[in-house]
Amino acid sequence: PDLEHIHKELKRNGVNKKLLWREYIEHCRLSKQQPLMYSQFCYYIQQDEEKRQATMHIPRKPGERIEVDWAGDPACIIDRVTGEKIKAWVFVAVLPYSQYTFVEAFTDQKQKSWLRAHIDMYAFFGGVSKLLVPDNCKTAVIHNNNWYTPKLNTSYHELAAHYDTAIIPARVRKPKDKSSAEGNVGHISTWIIAALRNEQFFSLTELNAAIRERVDAWNHRLFQKRDGSPAELFLMEEKPCLADLPAYPYEIAEWKTATVQYNYHISAEGMLYSVPYEYIRKTVDIRITDSLIEVFYNHTRIASHPRIYGRKGQYSTQQEHMPANHQKFLAWNGDRFRKWAESIGVSTYQVIDSILTSHKIEQQGYRSCMGLLHLADKHGAGNLENACRQALSFSSHPSYKGIKNLLATQRPQESDVPRPHGLTRGAAYFARRKDND
Repeated sequence: PDLEHIHKELKRNGVNKKLLWREYIEHCRLSKQQPLMYSQFCYYIQQDEEKRQATMHIPRKPGERIEVDWAGDPACIIDRVTGEKIKAWVFVAVLPYSQYTFVEAFTDQKQKSWLRAHIDMYAFFGGVSKLLVPDNCKTAVIHNNNWYTPKLNTSYHELAAHYDTAIIPARVRKPKDKSSAEGNVGHISTWIIAALRNEQFFSLTELNAAIRERVDAWNHRLFQKRDGSPAELFLMEEKPCLADLPAYPYEIAEWKTATVQYNYHISAEGMLYSVPYEYIRKTVDIRITDSLIEVFYNHTRIASHPRIYGRKGQYSTQQEHMPANHQKFLAWNGDRFRKWAESIGVSTYQVIDSILTSHKIEQQGYRSCMGLLHLADKHGAGNLENACRQALSFSSHPSYKGIKNLLATQRPQESDVPRPHGLTRGAAYFARRKDND
């Protein structure tokens, strides 16, 4: 019989050996061949299946890879207030060569917990392997439809780049690709989770402390078929082969997208951060850490800000991100108006200072200050200083409008009267000269 065809057909729903044998007999009748009995037919199928189940031992090199996975059975902690049992998911990491194992519990299996588990794992091992072999969970792999080009989660890929290691996800429904982690998950479930089933833990810290004790005992157990323990083999042969840890651990980052608003700001975690105004209405990527907000456009960083905490809706604005006319408006402040007034005279300075301090919000007086100081262009600095001096004698808080009216009725100073140009000797001079002639 065509054993390759039979092997494929048996995977289909409702297909069994009896049905395939009958089809085989019909095929033999049409081709005028002698068919096998049903027992012989099944014997050949069994022989073929045994050949297909052949396994290969792949020798692991020390420090070559770390296999990671979530344990199937969760532990639990108890809420002190409500008494409710909260599931605690157990992360397992194994070095296949030495079987040295790291275990830590988390209250969820989300991205932040997945990344935190890896950071703690590398600190526990004290080094980095060349390869990292995870499962196909969404926190690691976005999709793995094509085994040759899996698409990794951005944050997970960034973590691997920080630790200078390569991520090779296991194939879908192929547990043998990470057999050490899969095998140890079962052992860990019995050795740790089941062993702690009768104990009560009221915090994740208490649970992880108990887990560490059990893991330490697990790593120091003696091998059955070789000498020593995982801890001894790790320290003697595997740890020297691990690459050094980076100077500082990876800082957990979350990636989001946003559209730049017309006020050239993007919203991240309830706060607003500026980007160069040229990117208005563009879609950008945002990298969020506990301390920093970074904005990227087409994989190029275009802005970064210290992260803001507290009341929602706060702004972080960098002046160089503004259009030129916005920068000029922002440049005006009380100190700049006072320096300008001081260059004209003491009285002008006093009036400007009075206008700025008379408002509850200083910016409310900026327009009056601008208008008053521009009066010097029309009437002269000396006349403006005199008007301010006169206004201060009437009131301790003169207004822009009052000084403007004073200048409109004030005689201009001689120094401020423009000197005539052209002939300056006059008619009398030329009359005297005519008489002398």
